[in-house]
Formats: sequence, C-alpha cells, structure tokens
Amino acid sequence: MIKIATEIGIMAPIHICFDFARDIDLHTQTVWPHTKERAVEGVTSGMIGQEEFVTFEATHFLIRQRLSSQITEYKRPYLFVDTMSRGAFKSLKHEHHFIDLGITTIMQDVLYLEAPLGPLGWIAERVVLKSYMRQFLIYRNRELKSRIEEYSREYY
Repeated sequence: MIKIATEIGIMAPIHICFDFARDIDLHTQTVWPHTKERAVEGVTSGMIGQEEFVTFEATHFLIRQRLSSQITEYKRPYLFVDTMSRGAFKSLKHEHHFIDLGITTIMQDVLYLEAPLGPLGWIAERVVLKSYMRQFLIYRNRELKSRIEEYSREYY
C-alpha cells in the first residue's frame, strides 16, 4: 500500500471549498481531459454526501475502467472520505481534509492505494502509480482551486 499526500491553499471560505470538492459535475470537469471521466451510476450530478456512492468511468493507461466509491466519513466542512467498493485497485481510500485559516482554506488530499497482483502490484505502485496518481491529484486540485477562487471573487 502506498500513501500520496497533496496540499493546496485556496483563497475562499472553507464551506465553499468543501462543497466544490464533493461536487460530481465539477469533479468530471477538473480531471485530466484525456481520461474522459464521467459519472455513470449512483450520484451522477451535484454534491455527494454521507454514505452515498458514485461510479466513475474513465480511461487510464489506455484502458476504459470503472471505479465505484462510497462516502464513508463525512464531517462538513472539515473532512469527507471516499472508499472504493469496486474497481481496478485492491483497495483505495481518499481522505479530503479542509483547514480553515480565515480568508484561506488549506485543502489536503491523502490517498491510500494498493494495487492487485501481489509482488507485481507492489512494483507497479512504486514505479508507476505513485507518480501518476500524485500528478492526477495536483492537476485536479489546481483546476478546482481556480474555479473556487473565481466563484469566491464573484460572490464574496
């Protein structure tokens, strides 16, 4: 199992950052365009909440995949956790942390993942997946930050 952590500061109130981060429509708009990610089951639009689930379909490594996850922890506006229930990984847990610093919110992602296939999966985690998933999170968070800050300038 590997752990990937990222952090970004956003000039916006914590509740706005929290709600934008759990918005399914925004999620699909802020990931890498080449993945063609879309929500196909469960909560497919709007904000996902406690115990709800979503299935995303996306292309990674030239393979069309489905990943289903459920919100297993939910403490608005400080934390929500989605845990994979079905997908290509042996396990995947994604913690979304939000820290209120007044005019700025720190958004932290902590991703735990384990690849299948025993020793081959262990190698894949360290050689390919750690870097790939870190870059995926960094890209998405920068896109999300941009949208949140644009919204906040307009309405706050």
